[in-house]
Amino acid sequence: MKKMKSTRTLLLLCLLVFLVSWSEKITDQLNLQVTESKKGDQKPNIVFFFSDDHTTQAISAYGSTIAKTPNIDHIAEMGMRFDHMMATNAICAPSRATILTGTYSHVNGQLDNHNVFDGSQPTLPKMLKSAGYQRAIFGKWHLKSIPTGFNEFGILEGQGQYFDPVWITPEGKGKRSGYVSDVITNEALLWLKEKRTSDKPFLLMINHKAPHGNWQWHQRYKDIYPVGSIPPPETFDDDFKTRTESTRNNKITIMSMDKTHLTRKPPEELTGAELKKWNYERYITDYLRTAQSVDDGVGQILDYLEENGLTKNTIIIYASDQGFFLGEHGWFDKRFPFEEALRMPFIMSYPKKIEPGTSSKALLGNHEILPTLLDFAGVTPPDRVQGRSFRKIAEGGTPPEWTKSFYYRYYETTFWCDVQMEAVRTEKYKLIHYIGQDDWELYDLETDPKEVNNIYNNPDFAAVLRKMEAELKRLRKYYGISSVN
Repeated sequence: MKKMKSTRTLLLLCLLVFLVSWSEKITDQLNLQVTESKKGDQKPNIVFFFSDDHTTQAISAYGSTIAKTPNIDHIAEMGMRFDHMMATNAICAPSRATILTGTYSHVNGQLDNHNVFDGSQPTLPKMLKSAGYQRAIFGKWHLKSIPTGFNEFGILEGQGQYFDPVWITPEGKGKRSGYVSDVITNEALLWLKEKRTSDKPFLLMINHKAPHGNWQWHQRYKDIYPVGSIPPPETFDDDFKTRTESTRNNKITIMSMDKTHLTRKPPEELTGAELKKWNYERYITDYLRTAQSVDDGVGQILDYLEENGLTKNTIIIYASDQGFFLGEHGWFDKRFPFEEALRMPFIMSYPKKIEPGTSSKALLGNHEILPTLLDFAGVTPPDRVQGRSFRKIAEGGTPPEWTKSFYYRYYETTFWCDVQMEAVRTEKYKLIHYIGQDDWELYDLETDPKEVNNIYNNPDFAAVLRKMEAELKRLRKYYGISSVN
């Protein structure tokens, strides 16, 4: 009986791969009509490191005092660190869909983690195919569909397992032995060494599972970041005095962590502040140890690129799907448009065009990554793409017409966070609206960068509030958000 089920599963997987390939051919034909290659310099290779829930607070290139990430830092040393790259929807699957399509969630259909991604729509690998790129992806896909547009893929099943993960390829489903970060890195190296064609440009996406919870680290990391050695952040005991009910009443608190988040069970006698401290100390140690495997994997790939003379003509990116709370406001997880979760790490090097050791404070969204990469590759994106290329910014300029505001929209409702929300962020202010609730918050990011003082009802900021509300409505219209209550 088990053998029959296994055979049936394999046949269904093969059928799905065939159907996806067929729909991809149709999409490619349409896509070729809306893209065109520009003649000029040799097209750059693209190596895109992408992790899950790795936040700027845990990357030393962003000034972290609690973590050391020398290999990710090296990409920043070779290129530019973007300080205000933000996720349009700060949760895993929607962020991935936005990067693949250059569109907001309501356009690409990936509103939350439950939807199945529509692989027939135009995506980054399909657009690069028209420019002669080889395309491969290895690691966490997390979109409940089979990848389309790639010459080769090897992906984790669902969220993936940290040890001996199930591995899906066009040939079917199997297992890979070892720790998941090592498996992903080794598969990427194998493709670079043995499967790519040296006379063609390539896109290689290396999608790590780490450091997504629950946090399981390899034994080689047992002696780093000892339990109790990492102090809690400044806002750890935030009293939420000026905040709305929607901000106060959620389950992503350190106190709410359970066996799905902690690898060890707390002593039964602990309560209150003692339990909160105990949970935090184990959580932050587990998180940082798990994240260290990503940095090590980045280092192995960087070494290969350098040793084989590929660095000079390769765009190298390190990013994560969004930020993450590491105890700020007494929270873990993401979703809320506060800076720790809204901002995502984004570091890019390209020796031919980007000055080493630079940084940018331009307001950017992850829907703008696709058009930027296409710009470097000499490909015109289709009209449906909502982002704009920030290539000029990466090359050291700041276009005078560049946007001064950013729109955020979160759709998913779960046990951990049962309210949808939207926000507008400018260089100085942020307005948050909890949809379906009469809850609004306004923050002055210049005087209150930790976002602890809600000034929405402060009459001194009435004029600012009117401007922010007007900008929120303008951005809704601009991006085609039709109904927000």
